[in-house]
Amino acid sequence: MKRLSYFRAKWFLFTAGLVLGALAILLIRFATYHVTATHYHANFAVYINGQREQFNGPQYYEEVAACTAHGTIQPAQRAHMHDNINSVIHVHDDGVTWQQFFNNLGWTLGPNFIQTDQQKLYLEDATNKLNIELNGQNLTDLTSIANVVIKDRDRLLISYGDIDAKTLQSEYNSVPNTAQKYDKSNDPASCSGQMQKVTLSDRLHHLF
Repeated sequence: MKRLSYFRAKWFLFTAGLVLGALAILLIRFATYHVTATHYHANFAVYINGQREQFNGPQYYEEVAACTAHGTIQPAQRAHMHDNINSVIHVHDDGVTWQQFFNNLGWTLGPNFIQTDQQKLYLEDATNKLNIELNGQNLTDLTSIANVVIKDRDRLLISYGDIDAKTLQSEYNSVPNTAQKYDKSNDPASCSGQMQKVTLSDRLHHLF
């Protein structure tokens, strides 16, 4: 009888230890859970026949962006510009391509052309090219940038016209390198960094 009681006590302690361990793990998961929303930045510039596009006009800039991990995000909220700063892209969703960003501006970016929101088409011909330089790599005639996903701290130059390598490099050097600074600052649309508010429902859902 004593031997049976001994084994029962050991079994009880073992079971209690498992339960307490599981509860401790769940408590840690509950306390430390957070939602990470996509929010990063890239720099770019567009030149047409040697003239830099300024993107003047409120239609190019978002006043309010989606700052929640829940609900449906609209196309313009996925990638946009703010505060008349025409060289910084704010990306708020995964998998956003350069073509999608330009579409949000009303422009169209293709493999060998770029078209403005005023329907001015700049198509490659025997003289003029759609020159592309991304992160210091010249991609002209190598690949279309249209369906390439925008990555954090990308620097992109799109330059249409009859230009030489020296001019292309000069134009690329004019693309700011400020994305890292914006990564560390609050979003103009009141998105505070990359962390989102965590609800009790979020925490409970994360437990299992």
